[in-house]
Amino acid sequence: MDVLTQNFSLYGRGLLGTIELTVYASLLALALGVLMAAFRVAPVAGLRAFGTGWVTVLRNTPLTLLFFAVMLGLPRFGLVLPFTAFAVLALGCYTSAFICEAVRSGINTVPVGQGEAARSLGMTFEQTLGAVVLPQAFRAVIPPIGSTLIALAKNSAIAGSFSVTELLGTYKPLNEMGYSVVWSFVWIAVGYLLVTLTISAIFTVLEKRWGVPR
Repeated sequence: MDVLTQNFSLYGRGLLGTIELTVYASLLALALGVLMAAFRVAPVAGLRAFGTGWVTVLRNTPLTLLFFAVMLGLPRFGLVLPFTAFAVLALGCYTSAFICEAVRSGINTVPVGQGEAARSLGMTFEQTLGAVVLPQAFRAVIPPIGSTLIALAKNSAIAGSFSVTELLGTYKPLNEMGYSVVWSFVWIAVGYLLVTLTISAIFTVLEKRWGVPR
């Protein structure tokens, strides 16, 4: 218990860093994921190809490699940002590919006739998607999106290897101060458990309120 009580501020900064990474990367992933899902079902071939390429590349690229590409590659093109922003970008883009596929699967559950009825009323593709299809699709994909964001929270641990303040990175100074590695990791695991259980609770509430009855 001493490792926690005597280093509470260190653990607190790490936990806050993990929460910030999770929140900001989740917002980016949701925005990009929905956009790519829209691209993948768009009537324009170029948009469909772009969405398919986005998902294919990111889903088949190791997240650590993507971190290296963002952290080391983007500054070579003149884009210099804080490491935290780079971490959010890497995490958000990577997770957006999985959000996209979850949303697309939800779109496929909406009866085709509803889209046809909307178009027969003169609604554009954007209007049909935003007002008719996506609201129904989201009800079906609340659980998989929740699971994906829980995975994002755990994946944020990689950011600690790139000088970003987050929970897993707290073991380094604790190890240098001579604390037990085992107990250091026990409290780190507890911190991640708090984050993931909070996300799970939020999506459980959302599913009970808006989810599709099974």
